[in-house]
Amino acid sequence: MIDRRVIDFIEEHHVMTIATAYEDDLWCANAFYAFFEKELSFIITSEKETRHALLFKKNSRVTGSIVLETEHVGLIRGLQFRATVQECENSFFDKYKLLYLKRFPYAILKGGEVWLLKLDEIKYTDNRLGFGKKILWKK
Repeated sequence: MIDRRVIDFIEEHHVMTIATAYEDDLWCANAFYAFFEKELSFIITSEKETRHALLFKKNSRVTGSIVLETEHVGLIRGLQFRATVQECENSFFDKYKLLYLKRFPYAILKGGEVWLLKLDEIKYTDNRLGFGKKILWKK
């Protein structure tokens, strides 16, 4: 189980950076996300033709981060993660799409596929717990 402080941090935020690569092609993208705690997964949307989605299909292993933007060292918090990404069923009634739309109802106006990022590893830094304090989790 992931530490509750990590879950709370994830749920306080809504944008992540995802990094993906295949051979010499490296890319990162920012994405709105919904967190599916029951499955320890992030849900994002992206069109299939984006550079990062094309890379997802070649290499399903991704990394990413979620950060609190602050200039105060004692308040620094951030999450780094490793996950496996997969495209979800393309149905309006898919549970992942419904969860995403619950968090971002306006996303119904935009196209794009739903992608599931199943967490494999997390490193959470929270300087409020002590300088450089880390909470680690692995599947």
